[in-house]
Amino acid sequence: MSDDLTQNLSQAVPAGFKPLPWHKGYGRQVGPLFEKREDGTPIRAFEVGEHHVNGMTNAHGGMLMTFADMSWGAAVVQTDKTWWVTVRLVCDFLSGAELGDWVMGQGHVISGVDNLHTVSGRIWTRERLIMTGTGVFKTIEKRERNG
Repeated sequence: MSDDLTQNLSQAVPAGFKPLPWHKGYGRQVGPLFEKREDGTPIRAFEVGEHHVNGMTNAHGGMLMTFADMSWGAAVVQTDKTWWVTVRLVCDFLSGAELGDWVMGQGHVISGVDNLHTVSGRIWTRERLIMTGTGVFKTIEKRERNG
């Protein structure tokens, strides 16, 4: 992949979405990823590219679960000083996303006790619901990065 992760998109990024600054490690492999905020709640997105698809040229289920984790977990961030880790992720696949589809995901916190948050989430493209599910996420303090 090049250093400009957005250069291979087949369409213009929809209004309001900005690239997430995750350009190393796993984020670089599954990206580029985008985000916009509506009423303070993040909506994350990606365009299904060649590196996201299975043999049927649909978004691979593992990619959709990775995206669910990143989309739904983002709902629990409390401050600039916290991250989250996934405790549990339950996903129901309802439909597929095809090569070139713009896929969006959003989570809503439905309960929280101490640092554990239960989130209800969905993933969709155009008018089609692709996945629903729930996740349990734990917020943790950010730590200094090595290197």
